[in-house]
Amino acid sequence: MDSDAEDSRSRQNLETETPRKRSEPSSTSIAEKKSKKKRKNKVEATIQVVQNQPERAPPLVGYFPSGFDPKDGDDESSATAMARVFRNRNKPKRLQLVVSPNGANVDFVGTNYSGEAEAGQQHCNYALGVLDKETQTLKIVPIASNKIFRLEPKVRGLRLPNKDSGSLAEGERSALSKSEKIKGLTDRYGTNKSIREAKKRDALYQNDDPETQKDMDEKIKQIVIKKDALESTQVHTDRNIPPYNAAATSSQEAYPIEKIILKGEWDFLEDIYRLLQEEAELKSDDYPSFISNRIQNLRETEDEEEKKRRACIFSYITHLIKFKDLHSMDGVSSAKRHKFPSILRQKFSAMFLSSEVKKLASKENDLLISYVLVLTLYADRFQTNLTDIAKDLRMTSVTLRVHYEQLGCKLVRQNNLWFATLPVPLQFPDLRQRRRKR
Repeated sequence: MDSDAEDSRSRQNLETETPRKRSEPSSTSIAEKKSKKKRKNKVEATIQVVQNQPERAPPLVGYFPSGFDPKDGDDESSATAMARVFRNRNKPKRLQLVVSPNGANVDFVGTNYSGEAEAGQQHCNYALGVLDKETQTLKIVPIASNKIFRLEPKVRGLRLPNKDSGSLAEGERSALSKSEKIKGLTDRYGTNKSIREAKKRDALYQNDDPETQKDMDEKIKQIVIKKDALESTQVHTDRNIPPYNAAATSSQEAYPIEKIILKGEWDFLEDIYRLLQEEAELKSDDYPSFISNRIQNLRETEDEEEKKRRACIFSYITHLIKFKDLHSMDGVSSAKRHKFPSILRQKFSAMFLSSEVKKLASKENDLLISYVLVLTLYADRFQTNLTDIAKDLRMTSVTLRVHYEQLGCKLVRQNNLWFATLPVPLQFPDLRQRRRKR
């Protein structure tokens, strides 16, 4: 009896377990279904990258942060939205995108000069991808960073106050706070090199604060005016040349370098010297040919102090020539992207420009050229070739010889090339008074 009961219980267990095992799908069948589903959703497309073409305007991209969907509607008529683009007449780069849904009194307005577009997105690169399932192609189109619009809802007919000035001020404040945060992080966690560069950068772009200006005014009041110094300055003005010492016994003393490059300006003239230390190549477009033709000779200078001093003089010559090009009719394009230290830009503007006209007058132009030529004498150890500097100043060698003679230089011809030397004591040609036109 016991054996029969056990057999019946085992048969019942088999009968109950068998249907359950049959209903469970195998692991291979589940994997096959998933792979079939993936193959069904997978699209093999050919990628086409559309290059940026200057003659064609890049696409404009607008997005709705409010969640509005212009295609969401009961019928096609309600889903239609009209998009318009407006351009500022006075500032053509300012665009405004307006999307007007059909049958609504709300317009979605976005600009490329306020809001997020103003907050520092100008250096980002974007691209738009469009997938065409019929042709199985994915086209990637580049988008300009200032062609992305954040479309905010505006009630139609409701005049809002102009927020451009406020947004600009807010953007300046945010940029200032960001720079202060970066400065704090650099001071706390930066390397010694990065801290030194940050300090030089701050000094380069620093603005005049009231306290500094007040101290400067007090120091100016304490200055004792010397009569002989005024007379000497008048002579320099009449000759239209840099400060000089007519009784000098050496060429270095004839035009004192400390009166041309002031003590506080040398720290802002180390760009060429740093490139030499890093063994980097100088770009020919960034520096005049006079500098490019002498870089190799400067690299071979063994005395480190002399190398640094001459490199700073090279940098000063570069700034003078770029300033001349920037304020001349025939050289603006070559100096547009040149970065002047603020201390030199202010000095050059005060010396060579008048407040009314932003172009170099003939007298100021001649004075700037005289400063350049004196520094070329220092750069070439007081025997300089006229060929390349004449090209940089956009002058002929014949005209340039006259300028060197006005500085008291002597012109010597060697191997069909003219060289300028500076004998001492200085001997200037007689000043010629211009005849008045009748």
